[in-house]
Amino acid sequence: MEKPVYSDPIWTLLKEQHAFLSAIHMRDLFDKEKDRFKQYSLTIDNILIDFSKNILNQETLSLLVKLATQAGLDKAIQDMFQGKRINATENRAVLHHALRMPENSKLVVEGQDIIPLINQTRNKMINFSEQIRNGIWLGSTQKKIKHIVNIGIGGSDLGPKMVVEALAAYVDPILDFHFVSNVDVHDLGRVLEKINPENTIFIVVSKTFTTQETLLNAKTAWAWLYKYLGDHKLVSKHFIAVTCDVNAAVKFGISDENIFQFWEWVGGRYSLWSAVGLIIMCAIGKKSFMDFLAGAYAMDQHFQSAPFTKNAPVLLALLGIWYINFFDYKSQAILPYHNNLRYLPAYLQQADMESNGKSVDQQGNYISYNTAPVIWGEPGTNGQHAFYQLLHQGTQIIPADFIGFAQGNFSEYGHQEILLSHFFAQTRAMMIGKTENEVKLELEETILSNREKEMILPHKIFYGNRPTNTILCSALTPYNLGMLIALYEQKIFSQGIIWNIYSFDQWGVELGKKLAGKILENLQQQKIPKDYDSSTQGLIEFYYKNLSKN
Repeated sequence: MEKPVYSDPIWTLLKEQHAFLSAIHMRDLFDKEKDRFKQYSLTIDNILIDFSKNILNQETLSLLVKLATQAGLDKAIQDMFQGKRINATENRAVLHHALRMPENSKLVVEGQDIIPLINQTRNKMINFSEQIRNGIWLGSTQKKIKHIVNIGIGGSDLGPKMVVEALAAYVDPILDFHFVSNVDVHDLGRVLEKINPENTIFIVVSKTFTTQETLLNAKTAWAWLYKYLGDHKLVSKHFIAVTCDVNAAVKFGISDENIFQFWEWVGGRYSLWSAVGLIIMCAIGKKSFMDFLAGAYAMDQHFQSAPFTKNAPVLLALLGIWYINFFDYKSQAILPYHNNLRYLPAYLQQADMESNGKSVDQQGNYISYNTAPVIWGEPGTNGQHAFYQLLHQGTQIIPADFIGFAQGNFSEYGHQEILLSHFFAQTRAMMIGKTENEVKLELEETILSNREKEMILPHKIFYGNRPTNTILCSALTPYNLGMLIALYEQKIFSQGIIWNIYSFDQWGVELGKKLAGKILENLQQQKIPKDYDSSTQGLIEFYYKNLSKN
Protein backbone atom coordinates (compact mmCIF):
# COMPACT_ATOMS: atom_id res chain seq x y z
CA MET A 1 0.00 0.00 0.00
CA GLU A 2 1.64 3.21 -1.19
CA LYS A 3 -0.48 5.66 0.79
CA PRO A 4 -1.79 5.50 4.37
CA VAL A 5 -5.16 3.81 4.66
CA TYR A 6 -6.63 6.85 6.42
CA SER A 7 -5.83 9.08 3.41
CA ASP A 8 -8.10 7.06 1.14
CA PRO A 9 -11.35 8.90 0.18
CA ILE A 10 -13.29 5.86 1.36
CA TRP A 11 -11.94 6.48 4.87
CA THR A 12 -13.47 9.96 4.78
CA LEU A 13 -16.80 8.56 3.58
CA LEU A 14 -16.77 6.05 6.43
CA LYS A 15 -16.22 8.91 8.88
CA GLU A 16 -19.34 10.50 7.47
CA GLN A 17 -21.17 7.23 7.84
CA HIS A 18 -20.09 7.07 11.47
CA ALA A 19 -21.42 10.58 12.10
CA PHE A 20 -24.73 9.64 10.49
CA LEU A 21 -25.21 6.27 12.20
CA SER A 22 -24.11 7.52 15.61
CA ALA A 23 -27.48 9.27 15.86
CA ILE A 24 -29.44 6.11 14.98
CA HIS A 25 -30.28 3.27 17.34
CA MET A 26 -30.12 -0.36 16.24
CA ARG A 27 -33.78 -0.70 17.23
CA ASP A 28 -34.59 1.75 14.45
CA LEU A 29 -32.43 -0.15 11.99
CA PHE A 30 -34.35 -3.35 12.75
CA ASP A 31 -37.67 -1.52 12.45
CA LYS A 32 -36.68 -0.08 9.07
CA GLU A 33 -35.21 -3.31 7.66
CA LYS A 34 -37.68 -6.09 8.40
CA ASP A 35 -35.41 -8.69 6.79
CA ARG A 36 -32.29 -7.38 8.53
CA PHE A 37 -31.28 -10.81 9.82
CA LYS A 38 -31.40 -12.23 6.29
CA GLN A 39 -29.35 -9.32 4.93
CA TYR A 40 -26.66 -9.48 7.59
CA SER A 41 -26.08 -13.17 8.25
CA LEU A 42 -24.55 -16.09 6.43
CA THR A 43 -24.16 -19.84 6.91
CA ILE A 44 -21.06 -21.86 6.15
CA ASP A 45 -21.50 -25.60 6.59
CA ASN A 46 -22.68 -25.99 10.19
CA ILE A 47 -21.93 -22.44 11.33
CA LEU A 48 -24.31 -19.48 11.27
CA ILE A 49 -22.79 -16.01 11.60
CA ASP A 50 -25.29 -13.29 12.48
CA PHE A 51 -23.87 -9.77 12.30
CA SER A 52 -27.23 -7.99 12.10
CA LYS A 53 -26.84 -6.56 15.62
CA ASN A 54 -24.24 -4.06 14.49
CA ILE A 55 -24.43 -0.32 13.84
CA LEU A 56 -24.32 -0.44 10.06
CA ASN A 57 -26.43 -0.34 6.93
CA GLN A 58 -25.85 -1.43 3.34
CA GLU A 59 -23.96 1.75 2.51
CA THR A 60 -21.61 1.17 5.45
CA LEU A 61 -21.01 -2.40 4.37
CA SER A 62 -20.38 -1.35 0.79
CA LEU A 63 -17.82 1.25 1.86
CA LEU A 64 -16.04 -1.21 4.15
CA VAL A 65 -15.81 -3.75 1.35
CA LYS A 66 -14.38 -1.04 -0.93
CA LEU A 67 -11.81 -0.26 1.79
CA ALA A 68 -10.69 -3.90 1.78
CA THR A 69 -10.51 -3.90 -2.00
CA GLN A 70 -8.50 -0.67 -2.07
CA ALA A 71 -6.10 -2.15 0.49
CA GLY A 72 -5.34 -5.01 -1.92
CA LEU A 73 -6.80 -7.75 0.23
CA ASP A 74 -7.62 -9.87 -2.85
CA LYS A 75 -3.99 -10.01 -3.91
CA ALA A 76 -2.75 -10.47 -0.36
CA ILE A 77 -4.95 -13.56 0.02
CA GLN A 78 -3.57 -14.97 -3.22
CA ASP A 79 0.01 -14.21 -2.18
CA MET A 80 -0.37 -16.00 1.15
CA PHE A 81 -1.99 -19.12 -0.30
CA GLN A 82 0.58 -19.25 -3.11
CA GLY A 83 3.43 -19.25 -0.60
CA LYS A 84 4.95 -15.85 -1.30
CA ARG A 85 7.14 -14.36 1.42
CA ILE A 86 4.54 -12.06 2.92
CA ASN A 87 6.30 -12.10 6.31
CA ALA A 88 8.75 -9.55 4.95
CA THR A 89 10.57 -8.57 8.14
CA GLU A 90 11.60 -12.20 8.67
CA ASN A 91 11.75 -12.99 4.92
CA ARG A 92 9.40 -15.97 5.27
CA ALA A 93 6.32 -17.36 3.65
CA VAL A 94 3.24 -17.89 5.82
CA LEU A 95 2.02 -21.42 5.20
CA HIS A 96 0.12 -22.70 8.22
CA HIS A 97 -2.86 -23.08 5.89
CA ALA A 98 -0.90 -25.76 3.98
CA LEU A 99 -0.90 -27.93 7.10
CA ARG A 100 -4.64 -28.57 6.73
CA MET A 101 -4.67 -29.21 2.98
CA PRO A 102 -5.73 -32.75 1.93
CA GLU A 103 -2.84 -35.19 1.66
CA ASN A 104 -3.27 -35.53 -2.12
CA SER A 105 -2.91 -31.78 -2.64
CA LYS A 106 0.00 -30.01 -4.27
CA LEU A 107 1.54 -26.71 -3.23
CA VAL A 108 4.78 -25.72 -4.91
CA VAL A 109 6.64 -23.03 -3.00
CA GLU A 110 9.85 -21.70 -4.53
CA GLY A 111 10.22 -24.82 -6.64
CA GLN A 112 9.39 -27.40 -3.96
CA ASP A 113 6.12 -29.18 -3.32
CA ILE A 114 5.79 -28.92 0.47
CA ILE A 115 2.81 -31.28 0.86
CA PRO A 116 4.97 -34.46 0.93
CA LEU A 117 6.96 -32.95 3.82
CA ILE A 118 3.75 -32.24 5.70
CA ASN A 119 2.39 -35.72 5.00
CA GLN A 120 5.63 -37.34 6.19
CA THR A 121 5.49 -35.59 9.55
CA ARG A 122 1.75 -36.13 9.89
CA ASN A 123 2.16 -39.88 9.26
CA LYS A 124 4.84 -39.98 11.94
CA MET A 125 2.41 -38.21 14.29
CA ILE A 126 -0.32 -40.73 13.46
CA ASN A 127 1.99 -43.68 14.07
CA PHE A 128 3.16 -42.30 17.42
CA SER A 129 -0.30 -41.31 18.65
CA GLU A 130 -1.82 -44.67 17.70
CA GLN A 131 0.94 -46.49 19.59
CA ILE A 132 0.28 -44.34 22.65
CA ARG A 133 -3.50 -44.76 22.46
CA ASN A 134 -3.24 -48.52 21.92
CA GLY A 135 -0.77 -49.07 24.77
CA ILE A 136 2.06 -50.16 22.45
CA TRP A 137 4.46 -47.33 23.27
CA LEU A 138 5.98 -48.24 26.63
CA GLY A 139 8.07 -46.35 29.13
CA SER A 140 11.59 -47.44 30.09
CA THR A 141 10.21 -49.83 32.72
CA GLN A 142 7.75 -51.34 30.20
CA LYS A 143 4.73 -49.56 31.64
CA LYS A 144 1.97 -48.28 29.35
CA ILE A 145 1.84 -44.52 29.05
CA LYS A 146 -0.86 -42.89 31.16
CA HIS A 147 0.25 -39.25 31.43
CA ILE A 148 1.29 -36.94 28.57
CA VAL A 149 2.76 -33.60 29.61
CA ASN A 150 3.09 -30.82 27.03
CA ILE A 151 5.88 -28.36 27.93
CA GLY A 152 5.74 -25.15 25.87
CA ILE A 153 4.74 -21.53 26.07
CA GLY A 154 2.76 -19.11 23.91
CA GLY A 155 1.67 -20.77 20.70
CA SER A 156 3.32 -24.02 21.81
CA ASP A 157 0.93 -24.17 24.76
CA LEU A 158 -2.19 -22.06 24.24
CA GLY A 159 -3.34 -23.70 21.01
CA PRO A 160 -2.90 -27.37 21.98
CA LYS A 161 -4.32 -26.76 25.45
CA MET A 162 -7.33 -24.93 24.07
CA VAL A 163 -8.14 -27.67 21.54
CA VAL A 164 -7.67 -30.61 23.92
CA GLU A 165 -9.95 -28.92 26.43
CA ALA A 166 -12.48 -27.88 23.78
CA LEU A 167 -12.75 -31.41 22.38
CA ALA A 168 -12.92 -33.13 25.76
CA ALA A 169 -15.85 -35.25 24.52
CA TYR A 170 -13.49 -36.81 21.95
CA VAL A 171 -10.51 -37.35 24.25
CA ASP A 172 -9.31 -40.86 25.10
CA PRO A 173 -10.46 -41.35 28.74
CA ILE A 174 -7.61 -43.76 29.50
CA LEU A 175 -4.99 -41.06 29.07
CA ASP A 176 -4.41 -37.92 31.15
CA PHE A 177 -3.14 -34.74 29.52
CA HIS A 178 -1.26 -31.96 31.27
CA PHE A 179 0.13 -28.60 30.13
CA VAL A 180 3.05 -26.69 31.61
CA SER A 181 4.01 -23.24 30.37
CA ASN A 182 4.88 -20.91 33.24
CA VAL A 183 8.50 -20.68 34.33
CA ASP A 184 7.13 -20.37 37.88
CA VAL A 185 8.03 -23.78 39.32
CA HIS A 186 4.59 -24.10 40.85
CA ASP A 187 3.15 -24.72 37.39
CA LEU A 188 5.37 -27.73 36.76
CA GLY A 189 5.25 -28.75 40.41
CA ARG A 190 1.49 -29.20 40.46
CA VAL A 191 1.80 -31.61 37.52
CA LEU A 192 4.71 -33.61 38.93
CA GLU A 193 2.68 -34.22 42.07
CA LYS A 194 -0.02 -35.98 40.00
CA ILE A 195 2.05 -38.21 37.73
CA ASN A 196 4.22 -41.33 37.90
CA PRO A 197 7.67 -41.33 36.23
CA GLU A 198 7.17 -44.82 34.84
CA ASN A 199 4.06 -44.06 32.79
CA THR A 200 4.69 -40.44 31.77
CA ILE A 201 6.07 -38.87 28.62
CA PHE A 202 6.98 -35.20 28.19
CA ILE A 203 6.47 -33.44 24.86
CA VAL A 204 8.80 -30.45 24.72
CA VAL A 205 7.58 -27.94 22.16
CA SER A 206 9.84 -25.08 21.08
CA LYS A 207 10.31 -23.75 17.57
CA THR A 208 13.98 -22.85 18.13
CA PHE A 209 14.57 -25.11 21.13
CA THR A 210 16.08 -22.10 22.88
CA THR A 211 12.97 -20.73 24.62
CA GLN A 212 14.17 -20.08 28.16
CA GLU A 213 10.96 -20.92 30.01
CA THR A 214 10.35 -24.12 28.07
CA LEU A 215 13.91 -25.42 28.36
CA LEU A 216 14.08 -24.73 32.08
CA ASN A 217 10.86 -26.65 32.66
CA ALA A 218 12.13 -29.45 30.44
CA LYS A 219 15.43 -29.64 32.34
CA THR A 220 13.57 -29.77 35.65
CA ALA A 221 11.32 -32.56 34.34
CA TRP A 222 14.41 -34.42 33.10
CA ALA A 223 16.06 -34.11 36.53
CA TRP A 224 12.83 -35.33 38.17
CA LEU A 225 12.82 -38.43 35.95
CA TYR A 226 16.55 -39.04 36.40
CA LYS A 227 16.15 -39.01 40.17
CA TYR A 228 13.76 -41.93 39.80
CA LEU A 229 15.24 -43.83 36.85
CA GLY A 230 18.94 -43.15 37.50
CA ASP A 231 19.99 -43.39 33.84
CA HIS A 232 19.90 -40.66 31.20
CA LYS A 233 19.28 -43.21 28.43
CA LEU A 234 16.17 -44.39 30.25
CA VAL A 235 15.05 -40.80 30.80
CA SER A 236 15.37 -40.02 27.09
CA LYS A 237 12.73 -42.63 26.30
CA HIS A 238 10.22 -40.47 28.14
CA PHE A 239 10.93 -37.30 26.13
CA ILE A 240 9.56 -36.16 22.77
CA ALA A 241 10.60 -32.94 21.00
CA VAL A 242 8.66 -30.80 18.56
CA THR A 243 10.89 -28.21 16.94
CA CYS A 244 12.34 -26.63 13.80
CA ASP A 245 15.86 -27.24 15.09
CA VAL A 246 16.42 -30.99 15.25
CA ASN A 247 20.11 -30.61 16.18
CA ALA A 248 19.25 -28.51 19.24
CA ALA A 249 16.80 -31.17 20.45
CA VAL A 250 19.40 -33.93 19.96
CA LYS A 251 21.94 -31.86 21.87
CA PHE A 252 19.43 -31.53 24.70
CA GLY A 253 19.37 -35.33 24.96
CA ILE A 254 16.31 -36.37 22.97
CA SER A 255 16.82 -39.21 20.49
CA ASP A 256 16.36 -38.45 16.82
CA GLU A 257 13.45 -40.87 16.37
CA ASN A 258 11.56 -38.99 19.10
CA ILE A 259 11.81 -35.63 17.35
CA PHE A 260 8.94 -34.22 15.29
CA GLN A 261 9.82 -31.36 12.96
CA PHE A 262 7.94 -28.34 11.75
CA TRP A 263 9.16 -25.46 9.63
CA GLU A 264 10.12 -21.80 9.77
CA TRP A 265 7.08 -20.90 7.67
CA VAL A 266 4.81 -21.97 10.55
CA GLY A 267 4.30 -19.14 13.04
CA GLY A 268 4.10 -20.20 16.67
CA ARG A 269 0.60 -18.85 17.28
CA TYR A 270 -0.61 -20.59 14.10
CA SER A 271 1.19 -23.88 14.71
CA LEU A 272 -1.37 -26.18 16.35
CA TRP A 273 -2.09 -27.70 12.91
CA SER A 274 1.52 -28.94 12.73
CA ALA A 275 3.46 -31.35 14.92
CA VAL A 276 2.86 -28.81 17.69
CA GLY A 277 -0.57 -30.46 17.75
CA LEU A 278 0.96 -33.87 18.54
CA ILE A 279 -0.69 -33.89 21.96
CA ILE A 280 -4.00 -33.05 20.26
CA MET A 281 -3.69 -36.10 18.02
CA CYS A 282 -2.77 -38.26 21.02
CA ALA A 283 -5.85 -36.95 22.80
CA ILE A 284 -8.52 -37.21 20.08
CA GLY A 285 -7.02 -39.74 17.66
CA LYS A 286 -6.35 -39.74 13.93
CA LYS A 287 -9.94 -39.49 12.66
CA SER A 288 -10.94 -36.56 14.84
CA PHE A 289 -7.67 -34.76 14.14
CA MET A 290 -8.19 -35.14 10.41
CA ASP A 291 -11.76 -33.84 10.81
CA PHE A 292 -10.29 -30.88 12.69
CA LEU A 293 -7.95 -30.14 9.78
CA ALA A 294 -10.78 -30.59 7.28
CA GLY A 295 -12.89 -27.97 9.04
CA ALA A 296 -10.09 -25.44 8.88
CA TYR A 297 -9.47 -26.28 5.22
CA ALA A 298 -13.16 -25.70 4.44
CA MET A 299 -12.92 -22.22 5.98
CA ASP A 300 -9.74 -21.55 3.98
CA GLN A 301 -11.60 -22.48 0.79
CA HIS A 302 -14.46 -20.18 1.71
CA PHE A 303 -12.02 -17.35 2.50
CA GLN A 304 -10.33 -17.68 -0.89
CA SER A 305 -13.46 -17.97 -2.99
CA ALA A 306 -16.35 -16.04 -1.40
CA PRO A 307 -16.95 -12.42 -2.44
CA PHE A 308 -16.12 -9.97 0.33
CA THR A 309 -19.82 -9.20 0.88
CA LYS A 310 -20.36 -12.87 1.79
CA ASN A 311 -16.93 -13.71 3.16
CA ALA A 312 -17.11 -14.52 6.88
CA PRO A 313 -13.49 -13.73 7.89
CA VAL A 314 -13.48 -10.55 5.83
CA LEU A 315 -16.80 -9.35 7.23
CA LEU A 316 -15.67 -9.92 10.83
CA ALA A 317 -12.43 -8.10 10.02
CA LEU A 318 -14.29 -5.15 8.53
CA LEU A 319 -16.67 -4.92 11.48
CA GLY A 320 -13.67 -4.83 13.79
CA ILE A 321 -12.10 -2.02 11.77
CA TRP A 322 -15.43 -0.16 11.75
CA TYR A 323 -15.47 -0.06 15.56
CA ILE A 324 -11.74 0.25 16.23
CA ASN A 325 -11.02 3.03 13.75
CA PHE A 326 -14.27 4.96 13.49
CA PHE A 327 -15.99 4.48 16.86
CA ASP A 328 -12.66 4.36 18.75
CA TYR A 329 -13.64 1.18 20.61
CA LYS A 330 -10.37 -0.33 21.80
CA SER A 331 -11.51 -3.64 23.24
CA GLN A 332 -13.36 -6.75 22.10
CA ALA A 333 -14.88 -9.53 24.17
CA ILE A 334 -14.91 -13.19 23.11
CA LEU A 335 -17.77 -14.91 24.92
CA PRO A 336 -18.08 -18.65 24.28
CA TYR A 337 -21.22 -20.28 25.66
CA HIS A 338 -19.55 -23.64 26.16
CA ASN A 339 -17.41 -24.32 29.19
CA ASN A 340 -14.97 -26.45 27.17
CA LEU A 341 -14.03 -23.31 25.21
CA ARG A 342 -12.82 -21.49 28.30
CA TYR A 343 -9.30 -21.18 26.87
CA LEU A 344 -10.50 -19.78 23.53
CA PRO A 345 -10.37 -16.10 24.64
CA ALA A 346 -6.75 -16.50 25.77
CA TYR A 347 -5.85 -18.29 22.54
CA LEU A 348 -7.41 -15.55 20.40
CA GLN A 349 -5.82 -12.93 22.64
CA GLN A 350 -2.38 -14.10 21.55
CA ALA A 351 -3.39 -14.67 17.94
CA ASP A 352 -4.82 -11.17 17.56
CA MET A 353 -2.70 -9.00 19.85
CA GLU A 354 0.65 -10.57 18.94
CA SER A 355 -0.21 -10.43 15.24
CA ASN A 356 -1.67 -6.94 14.92
CA GLY A 357 -0.38 -5.16 17.99
CA LYS A 358 1.86 -3.02 15.79
CA SER A 359 2.47 0.73 15.48
CA VAL A 360 4.65 0.73 12.35
CA ASP A 361 3.31 0.18 8.84
CA GLN A 362 4.84 -1.98 6.11
CA GLN A 363 6.87 0.98 4.87
CA GLY A 364 8.40 1.52 8.33
CA ASN A 365 6.34 4.61 9.20
CA TYR A 366 4.71 5.16 12.57
CA ILE A 367 0.94 5.03 12.17
CA SER A 368 -1.63 7.37 13.66
CA TYR A 369 -4.65 5.05 13.73
CA ASN A 370 -5.62 2.23 16.07
CA THR A 371 -4.75 -1.35 15.22
CA ALA A 372 -5.41 -4.48 17.31
CA PRO A 373 -8.00 -4.25 20.09
CA VAL A 374 -7.54 -5.68 23.57
CA ILE A 375 -9.01 -9.20 23.36
CA TRP A 376 -10.46 -10.78 26.47
CA GLY A 377 -13.37 -12.92 27.60
CA GLU A 378 -14.84 -15.67 29.72
CA PRO A 379 -17.38 -18.41 29.11
CA GLY A 380 -21.05 -17.59 29.59
CA THR A 381 -22.84 -17.71 31.89
CA ASN A 382 -19.98 -17.07 34.33
CA GLY A 383 -19.25 -13.73 32.70
CA GLN A 384 -22.84 -12.63 33.17
CA HIS A 385 -22.24 -12.64 36.92
CA ALA A 386 -18.91 -10.86 36.60
CA PHE A 387 -18.34 -8.23 33.90
CA TYR A 388 -21.55 -8.10 31.86
CA GLN A 389 -22.69 -5.16 34.00
CA LEU A 390 -19.99 -3.11 32.29
CA LEU A 391 -20.94 -4.48 28.87
CA HIS A 392 -24.56 -3.39 29.38
CA GLN A 393 -24.24 -0.09 31.22
CA GLY A 394 -20.57 0.85 31.44
CA THR A 395 -19.09 3.99 29.94
CA GLN A 396 -16.90 1.87 27.66
CA ILE A 397 -18.67 0.22 24.74
CA ILE A 398 -17.12 -3.15 23.99
CA PRO A 399 -18.15 -5.07 20.86
CA ALA A 400 -18.54 -8.75 21.61
CA ASP A 401 -18.56 -12.06 19.75
CA PHE A 402 -21.00 -14.56 21.24
CA ILE A 403 -20.17 -18.15 20.31
CA GLY A 404 -22.76 -20.86 20.97
CA PHE A 405 -23.77 -24.39 20.00
CA ALA A 406 -27.19 -25.78 19.23
CA GLN A 407 -26.33 -29.19 20.66
CA GLY A 408 -24.74 -29.96 24.01
CA ASN A 409 -23.11 -33.16 25.21
CA PHE A 410 -25.59 -33.61 28.06
CA SER A 411 -28.74 -32.03 26.66
CA GLU A 412 -31.03 -34.58 28.28
CA TYR A 413 -30.69 -32.75 31.61
CA GLY A 414 -32.14 -29.50 30.28
CA HIS A 415 -29.00 -27.42 30.77
CA GLN A 416 -28.58 -26.63 27.07
CA GLU A 417 -31.94 -24.91 26.78
CA ILE A 418 -31.20 -22.73 29.80
CA LEU A 419 -27.71 -21.93 28.50
CA LEU A 420 -29.02 -20.94 25.07
CA SER A 421 -31.83 -18.88 26.56
CA HIS A 422 -29.13 -16.71 28.16
CA PHE A 423 -27.08 -16.78 24.94
CA PHE A 424 -29.95 -15.43 22.86
CA ALA A 425 -31.17 -13.03 25.54
CA GLN A 426 -27.83 -11.31 26.10
CA THR A 427 -27.31 -10.26 22.48
CA ARG A 428 -30.91 -9.05 22.29
CA ALA A 429 -30.53 -7.09 25.55
CA MET A 430 -27.31 -5.47 24.37
CA MET A 431 -29.04 -4.42 21.18
CA ILE A 432 -32.44 -3.15 22.38
CA GLY A 433 -31.61 -2.03 25.93
CA LYS A 434 -34.49 -0.71 28.04
CA THR A 435 -35.99 2.74 27.52
CA GLU A 436 -37.13 5.20 30.18
CA ASN A 437 -40.79 4.55 29.33
CA GLU A 438 -40.28 0.80 29.60
CA VAL A 439 -38.70 1.22 33.04
CA LYS A 440 -41.53 3.49 34.17
CA LEU A 441 -44.13 0.89 33.13
CA GLU A 442 -42.16 -1.76 34.95
CA LEU A 443 -41.98 0.35 38.11
CA GLU A 444 -45.73 0.96 38.00
CA GLU A 445 -46.16 -2.72 38.82
CA THR A 446 -44.18 -2.36 42.06
CA ILE A 447 -45.21 -1.10 45.50
CA LEU A 448 -42.40 1.47 45.59
CA SER A 449 -43.24 5.06 46.50
CA ASN A 450 -43.07 7.76 43.84
CA ARG A 451 -39.88 9.08 45.40
CA GLU A 452 -38.32 5.62 45.32
CA LYS A 453 -39.37 5.18 41.71
CA GLU A 454 -37.77 8.48 40.73
CA MET A 455 -34.61 7.53 42.55
CA ILE A 456 -34.21 4.11 40.94
CA LEU A 457 -35.44 5.06 37.46
CA PRO A 458 -32.11 6.16 35.87
CA HIS A 459 -30.29 3.13 37.27
CA LYS A 460 -32.57 0.70 35.44
CA ILE A 461 -32.32 2.34 32.00
CA PHE A 462 -30.19 0.50 29.47
CA TYR A 463 -29.38 2.50 26.36
CA GLY A 464 -28.54 -0.66 24.41
CA ASN A 465 -27.05 -0.19 20.95
CA ARG A 466 -24.11 -2.35 22.00
CA PRO A 467 -22.77 -4.24 18.96
CA THR A 468 -22.48 -8.02 18.95
CA ASN A 469 -21.78 -10.82 16.50
CA THR A 470 -23.46 -14.15 17.08
CA ILE A 471 -21.67 -17.30 15.90
CA LEU A 472 -23.94 -20.32 16.31
CA CYS A 473 -22.63 -23.79 15.47
CA SER A 474 -24.49 -27.08 15.28
CA ALA A 475 -22.20 -28.68 17.89
CA LEU A 476 -18.68 -28.47 19.28
CA THR A 477 -17.12 -31.05 16.96
CA PRO A 478 -13.53 -31.29 15.65
CA TYR A 479 -14.68 -30.14 12.21
CA ASN A 480 -16.60 -27.13 13.52
CA LEU A 481 -13.78 -26.14 15.87
CA GLY A 482 -11.33 -26.24 12.96
CA MET A 483 -13.63 -23.92 11.02
CA LEU A 484 -14.00 -21.57 13.97
CA ILE A 485 -10.25 -21.21 14.59
CA ALA A 486 -9.51 -20.68 10.89
CA LEU A 487 -12.29 -18.07 10.78
CA TYR A 488 -10.47 -15.98 13.37
CA GLU A 489 -7.04 -16.62 11.85
CA GLN A 490 -8.15 -15.25 8.50
CA LYS A 491 -10.01 -12.37 10.14
CA ILE A 492 -6.78 -11.30 11.86
CA PHE A 493 -4.82 -11.58 8.61
CA SER A 494 -7.41 -9.47 6.76
CA GLN A 495 -7.26 -6.70 9.34
CA GLY A 496 -3.48 -6.60 9.15
CA ILE A 497 -3.61 -6.12 5.40
CA ILE A 498 -6.13 -3.28 5.64
CA TRP A 499 -4.08 -1.61 8.38
CA ASN A 500 -0.97 -2.02 6.20
CA ILE A 501 1.02 -3.81 8.91
CA TYR A 502 2.91 -7.11 9.06
CA SER A 503 0.84 -9.58 11.07
CA PHE A 504 3.27 -12.50 11.20
CA ASP A 505 6.25 -11.17 13.13
CA GLN A 506 6.44 -10.33 16.85
CA TRP A 507 9.49 -8.18 17.42
CA GLY A 508 7.82 -6.56 20.40
CA VAL A 509 8.48 -9.60 22.60
CA GLU A 510 12.24 -9.57 21.99
CA LEU A 511 13.26 -6.60 24.16
CA GLY A 512 11.82 -8.08 27.34
CA LYS A 513 13.62 -11.38 26.69
CA LYS A 514 16.94 -9.61 26.16
CA LEU A 515 16.64 -7.50 29.30
CA ALA A 516 15.56 -10.54 31.32
CA GLY A 517 18.78 -12.31 30.31
CA LYS A 518 20.89 -9.41 31.58
CA ILE A 519 18.94 -9.13 34.83
CA LEU A 520 19.20 -12.92 35.33
CA GLU A 521 22.99 -12.58 35.37
CA ASN A 522 22.65 -9.96 38.12
CA LEU A 523 20.35 -12.19 40.16
CA GLN A 524 22.57 -15.25 39.81
CA GLN A 525 25.65 -13.27 40.85
CA GLN A 526 23.68 -11.32 43.46
CA LYS A 527 25.00 -8.07 42.08
CA ILE A 528 23.20 -4.79 42.61
CA PRO A 529 23.28 -3.01 39.24
CA LYS A 530 24.14 0.66 39.19
CA ASP A 531 23.21 1.42 35.59
CA TYR A 532 19.48 0.62 35.79
CA ASP A 533 16.68 3.07 36.42
CA SER A 534 15.93 3.70 40.10
CA SER A 535 12.73 1.64 40.01
CA THR A 536 14.33 -1.53 38.61
CA GLN A 537 17.32 -1.13 40.93
CA GLY A 538 15.06 -0.61 43.95
CA LEU A 539 12.97 -3.68 43.11
CA ILE A 540 16.07 -5.87 42.82
CA GLU A 541 17.46 -4.53 46.10
CA PHE A 542 14.16 -5.36 47.83
CA TYR A 543 14.35 -8.86 46.37
CA TYR A 544 17.86 -9.38 47.77
CA LYS A 545 16.87 -8.14 51.23
CA ASN A 546 13.91 -10.48 51.45
CA LEU A 547 15.81 -13.38 49.94
CA SER A 548 18.35 -13.22 52.76
CA LYS A 549 15.58 -13.49 55.39
CA ASN A 550 14.72 -17.09 54.38
